[in-house]
Amino acid sequence: MIAVLSALSVFIVPLLLLTIPVYAFYRGVSVYDEFIDGAREGLMLCLRLLPVLIAMMAATSVFIDGGGMNFLVRFFSPLCDLFGLPREVFPLAFIRPLSGTGSLGFTSQLIHAYGPDSLIGRFASVAQGSTETTFYVLSIYFGAVAVRRFRYALFVGLIGDTVAFAAAFILTKVFFY
Repeated sequence: MIAVLSALSVFIVPLLLLTIPVYAFYRGVSVYDEFIDGAREGLMLCLRLLPVLIAMMAATSVFIDGGGMNFLVRFFSPLCDLFGLPREVFPLAFIRPLSGTGSLGFTSQLIHAYGPDSLIGRFASVAQGSTETTFYVLSIYFGAVAVRRFRYALFVGLIGDTVAFAAAFILTKVFFY
């Protein structure tokens, strides 16, 4: 089945690239003008989002480099011990809502240090795939439509991340150990 889809994709993509402009020409749509308008709109969106992205990255860096992450890990260590949660993975719960790239790098380091088949490696992988970059999503999507007050969305997003992190731990323990 995969071989058939792969063979078809060789023909489908060029067919689409040819069909869309021909159909637009038939309908009297100026493809070039529409492309330029779309590119202009995309550039304006990028310019509107740039300050939001810079602010989010700066806040994330200040939090991690200022020792906020280390404080949170030390503060929640007794809770980790109580539930049997590996302390090594706990920072992922704080990094993931802030930065997808940072959390992926952290997960990669955990897998490299403890192995992909360890409890830590599997839990980090499941948590990485189960949670969302809440602050990034709120910054980009709400920034794109100029929403300034997203208090409830932030609260719900962080609760969702917490539940997903806990579920990732439980499911990893149930299915892998």
